[in-house]
Amino acid sequence: MKQVTIYTDGACSGNPGVGGWGALLQYGDYRKEISGAEGNTTNNRMEVYAVIRALSLLKYPCAVDLYSDSAYTVNAFERGWLKDWEAAGWKRADGKAVQNVDLWQELSALTKRHRVIFHKVKGHADNEFNNRCDFLATSAIKQYKQEHPAEETPSDGL
Repeated sequence: MKQVTIYTDGACSGNPGVGGWGALLQYGDYRKEISGAEGNTTNNRMEVYAVIRALSLLKYPCAVDLYSDSAYTVNAFERGWLKDWEAAGWKRADGKAVQNVDLWQELSALTKRHRVIFHKVKGHADNEFNNRCDFLATSAIKQYKQEHPAEETPSDGL
């Protein structure tokens, strides 16, 4: 099984607001960077979406070390939240619906295809790869705003 290292990050300008995501994949000497953005989203959605996009690029089942500064994403796996949510019909322990269920379902399927170990890293610190992903995500937000200026107008009808 091929060993792949992935770093991911998500960002949002306003929360909700325009969001961006970035990922860096490494396999041996091969390195690939991906990023994107969308309007009217949340930081948590972008964090999870970055992981989905990165894992979706893997053509074969891989052993993956995945690094993220998102406690939301990492804890869903490390603390067993995802398994609990699935077992409870996508309900949280308090009986409320799980947010971002569409993304969690997609990510659950991807993590069953690959052997993924999640690692929590400190955001905006000294990890060059996490910082690179943050740069990719925030750059995607800036580009999206340039390409969609109408979405930056106030929503108060003025």
